[in-house]
Amino acid sequence: MKIYTKTGDLGKTSLIGGTKVPKSHIRIETYGTVDELNSYIGLVTDLLTDDHSQKILKEIQDRLFTIGSSLACDPEKEPLMKIPDLKEADISLLEKEIDAMNEVLPPMKSFILPGGHIHISTIHIARCICRRAERSCVNMQEQELFVEPLVIKYLNRLSDHLFVLARYTGHLLHIAENPWKPRV
Repeated sequence: MKIYTKTGDLGKTSLIGGTKVPKSHIRIETYGTVDELNSYIGLVTDLLTDDHSQKILKEIQDRLFTIGSSLACDPEKEPLMKIPDLKEADISLLEKEIDAMNEVLPPMKSFILPGGHIHISTIHIARCICRRAERSCVNMQEQELFVEPLVIKYLNRLSDHLFVLARYTGHLLHIAENPWKPRV
């Protein structure tokens, strides 16, 4: 099987189900952003040495493929196909992980500037991409294009998870947080 098909040479692509859309379509942009996020999560997984965090991040990557499949599918044809589903338990897992990491972290007293270590900075980049994916999903909803509501909820919680993971990683690496001190 060849990796190139030449079918996209004229700026069109197919959704799962066969519907052709322009490559600039918001649905394509949205699942492309989820793919970008998944790649950054892979990078974060490669950088971290904490076995538990790596295991959770691999689970997150699987969920992001599920989300990408959902977004890449023509919603008119999706009920006829076997597309994996996101579940409320996937969100509960993120919340459980956030709570567990927060138990060992000091309370936040100010905004925190991203950075301090390449691992922390990379997690923050993934968090920002996650927020962009969430905004794209909301944009789709506002344009009355179907997005599974759990997708938006999951991406919202995932960005929270990534923020706390950045703090937790700093904690494990003994890197002091850099509080934002606004100029007055």
